[in-house]
Amino acid sequence: MAGKKMAQYGKQLLRRRALDCSMEETRFARCLSTLDLVALGVGSTLGAGVYVLAGEVAREKAGPAIVLCFLIAALSSVLAGLCYAEFGARVPKTGSAYLYSYVTVGEIWAFITGWNLILSYVIGTASVARAWSSTFDNLVEQKISIFFKASVSIRVPGVLAEYPDIFALILVMLLTGLLAFGVSESALVNKIFTGVNLVVLGFVIISGFVKGDTHNWSLTQEDFYNHTNTSSSSNASTESFGAGGFAPFGFTGILSGAATCFYAFVGFDCIATTSEEAKNPQRSIPIGIVASLLICFFAYFGVSAALTLMMPYYILDTQSPLPEAFQYVGWGPARYIVAVGSLCALSTSLLGSMFPMPRVIYAMAEDGLLFRFLSRMNKKTRTPLLATIVSGVIAALMAFLFELAALVDLMSIGTLLAYSLVAVCVLILRYQPGSLSSPGQCKMVDLSGEKTAMNNSDSGDEFACETVPLKEKFTMKLLFVPNCDFPTKTSGLIVYITTATISLVFTVLCCVLSVKMPSLVAGEPLWVTVCAVLAAVSIVCIAIIWRQPESRESLTFKVPFLPLLPLFSIFVNVYLMMQLDAGTWVRFAVWMTIGFLIYFAYGIRNSSVAQSSADKDKYEAALGAKTPIYLKEEPGTESSGA
Repeated sequence: MAGKKMAQYGKQLLRRRALDCSMEETRFARCLSTLDLVALGVGSTLGAGVYVLAGEVAREKAGPAIVLCFLIAALSSVLAGLCYAEFGARVPKTGSAYLYSYVTVGEIWAFITGWNLILSYVIGTASVARAWSSTFDNLVEQKISIFFKASVSIRVPGVLAEYPDIFALILVMLLTGLLAFGVSESALVNKIFTGVNLVVLGFVIISGFVKGDTHNWSLTQEDFYNHTNTSSSSNASTESFGAGGFAPFGFTGILSGAATCFYAFVGFDCIATTSEEAKNPQRSIPIGIVASLLICFFAYFGVSAALTLMMPYYILDTQSPLPEAFQYVGWGPARYIVAVGSLCALSTSLLGSMFPMPRVIYAMAEDGLLFRFLSRMNKKTRTPLLATIVSGVIAALMAFLFELAALVDLMSIGTLLAYSLVAVCVLILRYQPGSLSSPGQCKMVDLSGEKTAMNNSDSGDEFACETVPLKEKFTMKLLFVPNCDFPTKTSGLIVYITTATISLVFTVLCCVLSVKMPSLVAGEPLWVTVCAVLAAVSIVCIAIIWRQPESRESLTFKVPFLPLLPLFSIFVNVYLMMQLDAGTWVRFAVWMTIGFLIYFAYGIRNSSVAQSSADKDKYEAALGAKTPIYLKEEPGTESSGA
């Protein structure tokens, strides 16, 4: 009895939302073009990091080889971007990774994803607002911070900031008002600031190639000694120089730099939240994601190349590298152009953090996983007004009062978890019978074994009319030699379980690689054997998935090279998550505890899926209790007829 109840409870946690994929009128205003989405993605991704990150990574980790760091990071980010692009083509609905998880892997995973996305966006908004305030403060020679430190000092180390940042508070509230006013107005402001930012970056790149010196990419120890006025016989430290040349810190430095540069490409996922506001989401979202990532890569690549050409990498300023580089080549006044670009980049990055936040809250509230009053829409502006105001106020208060340095890594967990789950969802859906993209035919095969709803012949699958053996019996042979060349319930279940298995194996493997890397490098037999076994299990799982029949449903965009690209994306994301420190994971546990209290106290009982299921059960019970009218005998009428 207890086992049956536990099984029933487990099914509640993994119940999936039935998706209505029809392009009927949405509660949002469809007003965003493909250009708007590209500008939103570029503005959100290409933040102030482009003005700071290149100097930090080049000096401390990679030298001129920073261009390779950005190339590796871009390739890793594109993997996640392609998965988002496919789901944008499949699911033209607001909710991003939250909704993708809900329709594929179940309610509890959807809640975890959405809850962490909210945290990422809130912290991202607050931290960028403080960075904007700090940048402006530097332009006016710290007069703002000096005044507030003298007047209102509230510092509590690790909790509260040195002073209440009223400038950041006002900035967040102004942008909250802009977002509440309308999405088209917000998109126009974003396009203007993004355009200015790209013009400034173009000036930086051209200036770097004009004033740069290719010798800075092949520096020797003699150059270092001459520049620092030391001799090779002195005890001067050469740690900041490394070995010289193009890659002074070796291949390990390039990989370490690439891991840092990966976070420079975070932000494109905000495009996926615009599905119900884009004019043609199934075309615009894939184009917007891929185009924005390409533009950002060329910008990062160009700026880092220009910077390391203008001055030797070992004397780069890690806080403000571009102004110092222009000063080094004799173009000091260019620092003001850089300052304008930096403020524009921060403005678009702030808007990019704030834009998706209320939309994820709205999607979760509309589904009943968060409090439903947060899903109220403004009929005039057609924006989620209450969710916008609530999220804006919370972010503004965090920017106003709190010390955010210790919380910034929490953004990484939320983002990387979302990337991983989207890749998992793409992998699962591509091997399932049924369709998510056909009007009225959006039910995927139920993997719990209770019901199976197949798509009809009007779906996009060219083999939809074939007879699918729904009662196919599982045998070990089916793992590597399927009976059909199109997906069945059994093949879909095999992929579902194998994907869950390989995700768990990747997690253990990444944990071992992160914690026991010195032991592996030293060749300790125990840990080398553990990694070898985990790698072998991973290869077997990949082979099983690869052998299963893939859906031939026609989509406007598909992730290529299945199953390798989604699996590689999952591995990269999990490995980066394992690099975060223990304190970040403790704070993550606290945040998830708060979320689970909300879900198990409110969401699990009030979700739309639960209510529709309860209504259906009541209807079927009532229908079963009634005698069909054709079986009743009318008074005075013989059952045999007249």
